[in-house]
Amino acid sequence: MSLLDAAAAPVTAFLSIARLAARGLAGIGTYHRVIDGVRWCWSEAGPRDGEPLILLHGFAGDKDNWAFFTLLLAQRYRLICPDLPGFGDSGRVANGGYSIAEQARRLEAFLDALGIDACHLGGNSMGGFVALTFALDHPHRLRSLLLLNNAGVNGDRMTDTQQAILDGSNPMQVKSIDDVDFLLGIILHDPPYIPLIFRQLLLLQLARREKLHDEIFAQIARDAIENPLNDRLGDVRVPTLILWGSSDNLLHVAAATTQHEAIPGAELAIIEKAGHVPMVERPFRTAAVSMDFLARHGCRSTAPAGKKQRQTGKGRP
Repeated sequence: MSLLDAAAAPVTAFLSIARLAARGLAGIGTYHRVIDGVRWCWSEAGPRDGEPLILLHGFAGDKDNWAFFTLLLAQRYRLICPDLPGFGDSGRVANGGYSIAEQARRLEAFLDALGIDACHLGGNSMGGFVALTFALDHPHRLRSLLLLNNAGVNGDRMTDTQQAILDGSNPMQVKSIDDVDFLLGIILHDPPYIPLIFRQLLLLQLARREKLHDEIFAQIARDAIENPLNDRLGDVRVPTLILWGSSDNLLHVAAATTQHEAIPGAELAIIEKAGHVPMVERPFRTAAVSMDFLARHGCRSTAPAGKKQRQTGKGRP
């Protein structure tokens, strides 16, 4: 055990206990199951007979990225937030296959294992890339689709970070505290003050899976560069809501407009004062827009005929 491991151990233990306690108080349960040889972990909240809403986190994220968002929707929906294999508390994939297509196939197996024939599906960043791919391949299994700052679609403009990825670098690598600060600045509109010990803990957690995450990033970056979904957007046949943090420094908001114009009947909501993870920075606004959309696209709903766009910047954070 390194000195940093030893120093961080009490903080890690405290945070784990606090996280479990918070989930328990909020009625969020945690579950585990081996599916096709891969150990899945997921959180679940809401009525068991509610319409299922599956939420997929982004690269290097986990199920807790959706914690506040989950609480706001759990009265009506059965919220299921998995740690995608290779992240969080889920296991690794034996063959090392983490392409978007492979992740979409594993999502199908996950739904089958839970006995979910049809659901609402949402995804952020990498998770949104997986969700959009799943919607194109299995539209009959979805009631609606929520895309939050999703990867996999190119707009007519790029951020500096996107350009760096296109040039072959990995700006998401974290090897120092400065890298942690840089990453938070890319992802968040207004990064909060985080005490050094917690930033060191984040660095330690990321370092433990550095090699694996480098491998996963290379695969999804290759998919984003070589196989973007722009040409398939017109084939989406699922009611779709695109939510985008206006201050995303990772994926340019221009991609939201591209999708809104190309996906039949898509709705677009720009979340002001939010970056790459609007469900984290602006959970109340993001949840309010999502609930309005979901209420109109339940079991008996069909895709809307026209397009809608809204600006959301007021109200609670």
